[in-house]
Amino acid sequence: MRPAAVFFDLDGTLVDTAPDFYAGISRMRSARGEQPLPYAPIRAAVSAGSKAVLAAAYPELGSEAVEPLRLAFLDDYEAHIADHSRVFEGLDAALLALEAEGIAWGIVTNKPTRFTHPLLKALGLDQRAAAVVCADEVTQTKPHPEPMLLACARAGVAARECIYVGDHARDIEAGRRSDMLTVAAGWGYLADGEQMSDWQADIDCATVADFSRWLMTTL
Repeated sequence: MRPAAVFFDLDGTLVDTAPDFYAGISRMRSARGEQPLPYAPIRAAVSAGSKAVLAAAYPELGSEAVEPLRLAFLDDYEAHIADHSRVFEGLDAALLALEAEGIAWGIVTNKPTRFTHPLLKALGLDQRAAAVVCADEVTQTKPHPEPMLLACARAGVAARECIYVGDHARDIEAGRRSDMLTVAAGWGYLADGEQMSDWQADIDCATVADFSRWLMTTL
C-alpha cells in the first residue's frame, strides 16, 4: 500500500528526547545534593511521560510528594528543550524520502503543545510536518483514536490510507482503532522485559534501518 501519509509518535519514535530528560533529572538531583541515577530506567520511562520519569527518579516518594518536583522538572526541561535531543539517526532520510514522493508525514503525540512545538522548531521539523497533534488539543489522548483522526483531518487524508509508527503499546492501539496500518518501533523506549511483538502491530521494526527498508517497499 502506498500511504497517503505517515504519522509518528514523537518521544522515542521520531526524536530521541531521553538524553534531555535524563539531563534534567541529573540537574535536579545534583541541586538537591542527591546521587546521580543510571540512564536506563529514565530512558525506559520517557514514553510514558513526566509522571513516569519522576516516579522512576524518585520511587521512594508518593505521588503528592513528587508532584512539586515534577512541575519544577518541567520548567527546567522547557528551558533545555533540545540541548541533547535529536531525530533518531536514519529517520531524517526516511522523512526526506517521503517528502520526495509527495507523501505527507506528521506527528501525533501525548506531549503537550508547550514542549512539542519548541522542540520541533529547534530541530527544524516544524515547517516540514503536514500535521502535528498534541495532548492538549484533544479531549482524549492516545490510545483513543481522537488525536489520530484530528491529524488526518489536518493533513487532508483518510485514516485507512495512513501508517502510524510508535514505540509504545498505546501507539499501536491508537493506530489500530483509527484503522491505520501500524508499525512498532523497536528502537524506542521499551521497558525492561517488554516485547514489541506483544503489541500486535501490523509490522515490527527492530531498528530504524529495518523501518527504512520496509518503508521503501511502500513508496
